[in-house]
Parts: sequence; structure tokens; C-alpha cells
Amino acid sequence: MVLQLRLIPRLAAAARLTPATSCAPRLLLRRAPLPPALAMASAYSAGYGAGRRLLFRQLFEKESSTYTYLLADVADPDRPAVLIDPVDRTVDRDLNLIKELGLKLVFAMNTHVHADHVTGTGLIKTKVPGVKSVISKASGAKADHFVDHGDKIHFGNLFLEVRATPGHTSGCVTYVTGDADGQPSPRMAFTGDALIIRACGRTDFQGGSSEQLYQSVHSQIFTLPKDTLLYPAHDYKGFTVSTVEEEAAYNARLTKDKETFKTIMNSKFSQVDMYIWFIPNSHISADMLTLLAKLILLFWDERKKSDNLVSSWADLNLSYPKMMDVAVPANLVCGIQDPPPKI
Repeated sequence: MVLQLRLIPRLAAAARLTPATSCAPRLLLRRAPLPPALAMASAYSAGYGAGRRLLFRQLFEKESSTYTYLLADVADPDRPAVLIDPVDRTVDRDLNLIKELGLKLVFAMNTHVHADHVTGTGLIKTKVPGVKSVISKASGAKADHFVDHGDKIHFGNLFLEVRATPGHTSGCVTYVTGDADGQPSPRMAFTGDALIIRACGRTDFQGGSSEQLYQSVHSQIFTLPKDTLLYPAHDYKGFTVSTVEEEAAYNARLTKDKETFKTIMNSKFSQVDMYIWFIPNSHISADMLTLLAKLILLFWDERKKSDNLVSSWADLNLSYPKMMDVAVPANLVCGIQDPPPKI
């Protein structure tokens, strides 16, 4: 048997049998194909939707792989704007863009108390007087405005609906564009870490609960129209957008039944930083899956020997978030910080 393995650090791959030149089958590991998001996603990314009322930008911070989202009502004379999940490292970039586009930032919002970066809301407030910070009341953090499930955040004639989606943390919310006349179509949902493309956020700290996360996604996100565009707070594989229809069909964890999902999220195996795409979607045999699992174990064993990555398979826990001790205390006060001293 000829085995060609493309094992990458995150092992975000899918297994597929393909014809081989020899009589033996060949096992290839590849990234699973991403079904194309709807054409409207490209239109939004280019800048405008809802009859050129909505201006939209998706921004990226590479250190924490965080997406920040800028939305503005450019048909309103004041051109009011909101930032969702800003990062302190990229505040100047974001504010420069807002200035270039002639927008007025009114809200700096967070989907939850992040553990992998410091929010930019506090720094933004020191640089732009009048901007209000927004976060869920259930988060336990400080902010200018607290939101609950069902609340609406208005900017110009556009608004975002708040949907409580706890599970990754106890205070997570998803912000969804409105469903009234004049609002963007298809709708857009900013899911934070509750749902990331083809995966979901971890549930082992900050009041997380696998059962709660499953219920949140299935009741508050998967019930949105199928063409709703999903924008996560993070991505580690180069994806930018998905849809409700795609995630309900292809999300490797959230397509399971609740008990299986809980087992996956609470198991040691799920603690490995990878996604096993082929399990829900592949037609390869159980023997091949067993063989593949053994090969993955061998791969990690070699990594262990070479760089002490792990001590044993049983000890493969998720790593402690490297920014957690700094980020969580700062984010509980919405990243409030003193401006740099003048020299």
C-alpha cells in the first residue's frame, strides 16, 4: 500500500481514496472542499449591501487570528458605524480606515470576554470620544451598554439583533443583522467563538458548557435562514465566511447529535488541536479509518520525541490560552487602559 500523508500542524485534513497506479489503494489526506458561500458574501466583502446602505469590512489580526468587523450605514448623513470584536493591536489601523471612509464610530462591541487577545474597545474610547462599549450583561464585564437576548443595536437605519449563544463562555452573544425592510439580505450573523467555520469554540474554561453550546448553536444560529452569512471571531485555516446551510451540513462537530457532541467536546481526543473532516462525510471503510488513526498517533509520537510537544496521547489537553492571564482581566473591563504618557 502506498500512503501519501500531508500531515500539517493542525491536521485540518480529510481522507479520500483515489485510484493508484498500483493495484493497492492510495490514501491521500487533503483539506475538505469548502462549498462556495453565496455570491452576496463577495458583494458585502467588496463593501456594500442592502441597496448600498450597508458598508461592510472584514479585518484580520494575525497574532490571535481574530476577525474584526466594521459595519456602517452610509446612506445616513452621519454615516454611523460599529466595530465588532476590535483588537488592541490593530486599533490604529481600524481607526485610520474609519477616518478614510468618512464614518462616525458609535459602538465598539464584543461578542464575549476573549481569552486570546485584549479587546480594543478601551483604547478606542481613549482615542475617539463618544464611542460606547457594548457587551453582554451575562459576561460579567464592564461596559457602557449591556445587552440581553432580543435587544437591538441601532446605527442609522440599520440594526443588529442580539442572540444569546452561551457555551464557549457563559456570556457569549451573536449579533445578527435585522430582518425588516431595508436591512441587508441575506442576513449576516457574527458568531464570535460559538461557531467557527466547520468547528466551534472550546468549552473547558470561562463558564463554558458543551451542552449549552450545542443548544445555543442549534436554537439561535441554525434556525436562521439557510442563506444567512456566518462570520466568526476567529479562523485558523484561511476561511472567511460560511452559511447556515453549509455549517448545518458540514460542521464536523455540530452535525452530531447532542450526546455525541458532548462526548467529543469533553473527551481527551477532542483536545487535540485539529479537525477530523472525514468522519462525518467520508465513504471510506472502517478499516481505513482505523489505519489513519494509527498513522496520526504515530505522527504525534514522533513530534513528541522531537520537540516534547506532548507527553503521551492521554495527556493531549488543549493548551492554556497564552494571553488568558492578561486578556481576561483586561477584557472584563472592556480593555480599558490608560493612554500612553506624553513625553
